[in-house]
Amino acid sequence: MPDNRVLGGCGPGSGGHTKDAVCIHTKKVYDACRSKDCLEDLRVYLTCESQAVVDRAINIKPKSATVLWTYLDIEPVPFNDGYYTVDVKYFYRITAEAFCGVGRPVDIEGLATFDKRVVLYGGEGKTRSFSSQMILHSDDDRQLRPTTNLPIATVELVDPVVLGVRVVEPHDHFCGCERYCGSGYSEVPEVLANSFNSPLTPGDGSRRLYVTLGQFAIIRLERDTQILIPAYDYCIPEKECPGQSDDPCDLFDQFKFPVEEFFPSDRNSDHGKRK
Repeated sequence: MPDNRVLGGCGPGSGGHTKDAVCIHTKKVYDACRSKDCLEDLRVYLTCESQAVVDRAINIKPKSATVLWTYLDIEPVPFNDGYYTVDVKYFYRITAEAFCGVGRPVDIEGLATFDKRVVLYGGEGKTRSFSSQMILHSDDDRQLRPTTNLPIATVELVDPVVLGVRVVEPHDHFCGCERYCGSGYSEVPEVLANSFNSPLTPGDGSRRLYVTLGQFAIIRLERDTQILIPAYDYCIPEKECPGQSDDPCDLFDQFKFPVEEFFPSDRNSDHGKRK
């Protein structure tokens, strides 16, 4: 029987009483961890154009780093049921400014990678699930391939903070993160390599660029599950969708005056304090 008791008096538009109890299919987080990693001296595999610039540069200044993609793989931990290793490989686009003389700096770019492994609890599952979901660009609506009983690994992260760069001469035997991260150049997917303006180069016999990044991330293990929740009503939007006006002044009238742009908040005020 549906449980129609009052749940904390928080039923939107229903006086706190549930209308019904429904079963929903969702993902349950079994385990999660947060990481704050200082990725020191990651090798940057430059594009051919950028490598030529670095070879004659007199100084290089870091600019930015963005996450191009992350690859995740999970495997059960032997003799420890319910636990899994989660291997995450980060692919970064690194951009910097190279100074070759008294003129303006030249933008350079390259790719850096980093591997991280964590152990999380993901529960035990013995079932396999099938779905009759439609497959796009297919002539038939056949069942999708069955999913395994492994949990689903998810990583949430923000673009890293660039903490520094260094240039190493060809005759220097400094290896940086390559000592324990392996060579990332041979493991770059083609689709990522093609996202740069020119081909990447291993830089054999040339000056090498290394970068240090600060990375924040959250890694989770999830499983599909069914839970019973109280339902109040269908979610019907109350806000109307206004049509676009052809008059640009009508659109401009809806903008708020940018007071903060003219009167920046004082750093000692409540809005200017660092959190």
